[in-house]
Amino acid sequence: MLAIENLDVMIERARILRGVTLTLEGGRVAGLIGRNGAGKTTLMRAIMGLVRPAAGRVRIDGADVTAAPAHRRARLQVGYMPEDRRLIPELTVEENLLVPAWAVAAPNARARLARVYELIPEVAAFAKRRALQLSGGQQKLVALGRALMAGKRLLLLDEPFEGIAPALAQRLVEVLQAVKKEGPSILLSESDYTHSVGLIEKLFVIERGEVHERPH
Repeated sequence: MLAIENLDVMIERARILRGVTLTLEGGRVAGLIGRNGAGKTTLMRAIMGLVRPAAGRVRIDGADVTAAPAHRRARLQVGYMPEDRRLIPELTVEENLLVPAWAVAAPNARARLARVYELIPEVAAFAKRRALQLSGGQQKLVALGRALMAGKRLLLLDEPFEGIAPALAQRLVEVLQAVKKEGPSILLSESDYTHSVGLIEKLFVIERGEVHERPH
């Protein structure tokens, strides 16, 4: 489902990613583990098309998307949950959830929204509130729901457990366990795998922009 080959990313002349190569098969869950500043977010953004690689290739379901814009990846049913959530504060929760579907004119937007509400009923409870009225933890749930709107085949979750209370972290794990049964490939990043240890089936460790697969 996801194949990265010898990926280099430069940001302001600094080489952030160094020859990254990894493969994530269909229906599997992988952890991307590394300290802050190791390159996790840059790799997620490169996969999603938000930064342009200096070298290498990104393939999603066999399609070379290295030079493709982010919206093309959404059309391939890729969902992205950024570390900082990136909700649109003036929009309601439901409108934020629908943004990916609007962007690609998805024909099944309402059915997908209903499934998100089924998976995360807490989000349905404050669907009509504006995003700026939510707590940080509530925004995390909405950001995950928005990723689920697009990500039927591949989910990229950047630090989903960062900065939230243990009870909410456990709730996110429960949601992801339910999502896992639906068969998407999932790549999630953490500084360690305290929360994701029961979810992940492959383990990638990133250090100073280099990625190595480790036994799990």
